[in-house]
Amino acid sequence: MEHRPLWQQFREGDWPPFRELLKRAPMNGCAWVAVVFCLWPILIPALAYPLARSARRQARVTFPPHVYRSMSDPQVVRVQKIRAVVALAASLLILVLYGTESDLAEMQGQYLLRLAITPWLLLLTAPAVILVLLRLAPEAARPGMRARLRPAVRSALLYFAAFTAVPLLFMGTNLVVRSLQSSFYGTFLALPALAPAVWMLFFVCFASATLVRSSFGTAEVHAALPALLTGVLVWELAVINLVMTGMPPGPLIIEICALICGPASVSAVAWWEISRLRAAYGVTLRG
Repeated sequence: MEHRPLWQQFREGDWPPFRELLKRAPMNGCAWVAVVFCLWPILIPALAYPLARSARRQARVTFPPHVYRSMSDPQVVRVQKIRAVVALAASLLILVLYGTESDLAEMQGQYLLRLAITPWLLLLTAPAVILVLLRLAPEAARPGMRARLRPAVRSALLYFAAFTAVPLLFMGTNLVVRSLQSSFYGTFLALPALAPAVWMLFFVCFASATLVRSSFGTAEVHAALPALLTGVLVWELAVINLVMTGMPPGPLIIEICALICGPASVSAVAWWEISRLRAAYGVTLRG
């Protein structure tokens, strides 16, 4: 059977085993010996690949993507992508015109900060938004909404257990590595000791691609819930960025526009998505 190109396999999610990657590599045995002894840092991604493949497979088994899909309007998705590209271009333009090296470092810090706190904000914000929707819903619809909420709660608890385990495993690995440094085999045992923490980090990353994007499957509770959560989260992140890093660079009018236009545009797209759900599927906030 003819092999598919590697890029196509990765794009379709069918990650090949590591031995198949080695077979397809255009190198013979002597070349691999040279790689091992001369370019050994390249081996680090090679050693991480089996962990990433295993973690991805387990994440897809634990959180099947088809279970967490929400109503996706092609027009809404297109507008969301355009808004994201425009926002990125505007941020880079402001940084080029008015930014300094410290502003570039702050921008990178903001990105990492969002990655770290967005799941926690979602965990804290979702119950409040769900409670509001339950109060708006008719009395007869509330039991069904509560029943559909249980799988989302289980997924969230499992995800945050794994999310919390990542720093704990890295701290435990650090203690183990320090205790092994004095021994002759310490350097060789450091990588195996790091494997569980790296595997869990990959698991959380792949699970995030499914869960955070779908707001932990809360669309099963109410189809408009992911859009509502997005509209609330973006303002929370804007406030946190303002408190942690201050105003963006540039004149006052540019600072105000950069601070407000981003979350305002996200909220506008989210509200338009809710109106599209009402027009196409008859979904209402009180329904």
